[in-house]
Amino acid sequence: MNVLSLFDGMSCGQIALDKLGIKVDKYFASEVDKYAMSVAKHNYPNTVHVGDVQFVTANMLGDNKIDLLIGGSPCQGFSFAGRQLNFEDPRSKLFFEYVRLLKELKPKYFLMENVRMKKESQDIITKYLGVEPIVINSSLVSGQNRHRLYWTNIPGVGVPKDKGILLKDVLLDSCELNMYLTDKTVKRIKRHNNKATKSEDIPNKSGTIHAGYYKMGSRDQQYIVEKDNSTNIAGVRNESSNKEGKAYALTASYGGAVAWNSCERKQRTMVPVDKSNEKDPNVYNGLKYRKLHPIECERLQTVPENYTDCVSNTQRYKMLGNGWTVDVVAHIFSFIINK
Repeated sequence: MNVLSLFDGMSCGQIALDKLGIKVDKYFASEVDKYAMSVAKHNYPNTVHVGDVQFVTANMLGDNKIDLLIGGSPCQGFSFAGRQLNFEDPRSKLFFEYVRLLKELKPKYFLMENVRMKKESQDIITKYLGVEPIVINSSLVSGQNRHRLYWTNIPGVGVPKDKGILLKDVLLDSCELNMYLTDKTVKRIKRHNNKATKSEDIPNKSGTIHAGYYKMGSRDQQYIVEKDNSTNIAGVRNESSNKEGKAYALTASYGGAVAWNSCERKQRTMVPVDKSNEKDPNVYNGLKYRKLHPIECERLQTVPENYTDCVSNTQRYKMLGNGWTVDVVAHIFSFIINK
């Protein structure tokens, strides 16, 4: 099988195919982010990077007939929480490059992924691709809540069965980590929260991860509270839910830990892990708070552990937030095998 992956990122599609044991002869990847490309190349040295999608043509692929075209064009213009420029946003216009190559290459199978969006934008994509999207929440196969739309002509694809994976199943022993937030940062989070618009709460879920997580931004935030021999997930407004639930969707800005999620309108995750000396700069009201570790983010995206460890944590958070939940994509690709 020959594959062309547009907006390839760190090659989550390649991981999914690998998990299923689907033999890939040539994997062409269109990507412009040097860090994502380095991660893909580190894990899959045979990846053929072909550059910016706007300049990819059939001639660049030689005599290789593309059997599977995949991609998830940038979502910023479609996001409910963003400016909702839709196809007027230059990033969202890149969707039409996917359409161009779909018509030019005529692959046997295709898959397009994107965020939930206004019905009018969804219908435009459906019109161009000729198939209705399938809505799949990553919570069925992972520890995070992540609703996404998947347009595909792979026959028979349905919603995966619930594997019952919870947030607690991905957490590392906090004693092994050094992801603590200072009391100053936590105070800033709570200060900004007082000005924030009320979030769309999902009970028993941790917050959304996106690429700005490393920046330690502002607004609504959920975290895990460990005290009195019990562990809870709590938001700055709500400290009652427990970690038996799911994480919110990982997005490209998770490195900021606390900034408002642009695609999901959800809160993200920071973790108070233990009581400690109030003189400790990493203590706020007797608790220590920490971010999710990149390995925990990899687990939430069902990416192999340490898959992204050849770049900085900042870049790891970005590409994991931008990436696909691998086991959702593997579920979709499994219907290729079954045909």
